[in-house]
Amino acid sequence: MRQMSPRELQDYLAQAEHPPLLLDVREPWEYEHCHIGGSQLLPMGQIPTAYQDLNAEGEIVVICHHGVRSQQVCGFLDRAGFQHVINLTGGVDAWARDVDPHMPTY
Repeated sequence: MRQMSPRELQDYLAQAEHPPLLLDVREPWEYEHCHIGGSQLLPMGQIPTAYQDLNAEGEIVVICHHGVRSQQVCGFLDRAGFQHVINLTGGVDAWARDVDPHMPTY
């Protein structure tokens, strides 16, 4: 499992020929408050029953509020055989500070 900072992710998304799945594992109310454009919501509690619907060979960037839940989900996916899992360090909070200062925070 790799780690990626918000600025690294921003640069990566700008040049990626095939962008990764941006998987937001926060709760729906958190996602509604703010999220990274193009991300897909799949709350952490649903991962154990829904992860099989994800592409295990595709690149997935896992996102949460501060990077703790996403780290746990990355570990789960890694143990389930996913090959290209990336944790967004600092989560959407760091994204708002370092990349998009107009994004609401909480």
